[in-house]
Amino acid sequence: MKLNIIQKTIAGIGITTFSVILSGQVAQAESIVEQNPQSIKPTVSNSISPAQTSENNNYQIEKSQDLKITQRNLRVDPGTATRSGASYIGIGGNLGLSGDTSVGDGAFAVISKIGLTNTISVRPSVLIEDDTAFLIPVTVDFSQNRVSNAAFNIAPYLGGGLAFSTGRDDTIGLLISGGLDIPISSEFTGNAAVNVSFIDDTDVGVVLGVGYNF
Repeated sequence: MKLNIIQKTIAGIGITTFSVILSGQVAQAESIVEQNPQSIKPTVSNSISPAQTSENNNYQIEKSQDLKITQRNLRVDPGTATRSGASYIGIGGNLGLSGDTSVGDGAFAVISKIGLTNTISVRPSVLIEDDTAFLIPVTVDFSQNRVSNAAFNIAPYLGGGLAFSTGRDDTIGLLISGGLDIPISSEFTGNAAVNVSFIDDTDVGVVLGVGYNF
């Protein structure tokens, strides 16, 4: 009987001692974690450096700027200035080189340039002689370039369209047109153009004129 009591007492003391030791270990572990909160850090496998973030931002900015430039170049705004200069309307004279229509004869000329986008314009003109010819070319305008040893710029253009003649047959044909715009001042632009029309035959003429900018 006494032996059983002694055994139970020893077992109780052992269990109590084990519990105390275990509690101490847990408390010690919690204390270590509290004292070193930075010892455990989450690991990010796909971290992004500041340099990469800056490069991405620069790329987005450049892409946005390119898109704005493209939209500006494609936006149609009749009467806008193109990269060759302002839109204008003016008068001049046609020097006919070959052909039977007003394009190929001497004629009074009404000239114009109507900018559509930053690079494209339409340049209607009227050549008035015995027969009247209407020229409607659409041209690609190039940037101004300074002439060597000169105090002025020139801006070439080239394009094509249609030519109408009010002659005997009221005929219509294709047109090739190219020339130079010469900015004179903020108000005036000089123009020299070569027109080649294909109405009945091939007609060639050179127009020289001055336009008022608008």
